[in-house]
Parts: sequence; C-alpha cells; structure tokens
Amino acid sequence: MTDTRPTRPRPPLLLIDVDGPLNPYAAKPTRRPEGYLTHRMRPRGWDDPASKPLRVWLDPSHGAALRALPYALVWATTWGAEANVWIGPRLGLPELPYIDWGPDPVDRSSAGVFWKTERVVEWAAGRPFAWVDDEVGERDREFVARRHPGPALLHHVDPRRGLLAYDFARLAAWAEALPGG
Repeated sequence: MTDTRPTRPRPPLLLIDVDGPLNPYAAKPTRRPEGYLTHRMRPRGWDDPASKPLRVWLDPSHGAALRALPYALVWATTWGAEANVWIGPRLGLPELPYIDWGPDPVDRSSAGVFWKTERVVEWAAGRPFAWVDDEVGERDREFVARRHPGPALLHHVDPRRGLLAYDFARLAAWAEALPGG
C-alpha cells in the first residue's frame, strides 16, 4: 500500500549570527539597549582568568520570537558550538546545529565578499535560507544569487540595535511567501 499523504516540505533555514543581530555590540558601551540583559561570558578565547569576561547583551524575548518563525534555526556565528552553551540557554533556545567555519575562517574570503558567504552557500546546499548578520552586503547578495540555486534572503541587522520587530516581521513574510510556505 502506498502512502498518498502529501509530504510537508522541510522549512527554510534561518542562519543566525550572534554578534550584531542578538548581541548589539555596537550600541553605546555605557547604555544597554532597552529589553536587553547584560551577561558576562568566557567563551573559548576569553577563558584567561586574568582577562575581563566578555560583555554580551541579550534580549530574552528573542528566543521565543525566533522559535515562532517558520524556520529550522542554525547558528551562523564564530561562536560555533559555544553558541549552544553561552547564548542559546539564555534565550531559551534548544541546542541548534551550527556552521563550522574551519580553523582559519577569515582567510577563506573572496574579493569583496564577506568571509562567511561562501561557506553559507556551501552549507545550505541548495535549501532555501534566510541569513541574519550585521556584515552582509550587496556583493554577498550577488554572490548568493549566482551560486545558490534556491531562494535566499540576506538580511542586514544594525549592530547598534540588534533584531527588532521589523526584522522578525520581514523574516516571517519572506518564509511565508516561499512556495509551500
């Protein structure tokens, strides 16, 4: 007997950078943005007890807002697996897959294209994705349009403000406009 139930397509990927979208690191250092909490963290590279912990601002409402979007969430941050240790739990996110950038990610950039872009396209493997980052620009959009066969949204987030209601609305509208969305 053949199963004739329609198969539900996999949701698009939402590739999430931490510093900029979730941690508005470029805000005035003496003025925490409204709704954000200050966390002191010692991820890899900041684990020297003689150095001050890294200050990270996170808005706890972002976790529920991200989970409510019609996406499969993925870390696209240099925090890598440590985003699941330091960031996700503070936002109420489950453990998420992450893009592994390799040992020296910055050295793998193409002329004029953000160093993450090539790896993002490779990792998405043709699957529709939205990517929130404070460093994406027009050349990255052009690169993705040439190299990625599926739909893609590269959404720039102001690193002084982090993700705002507008950003969540834009992400939801884009996903809902996809075929089968």
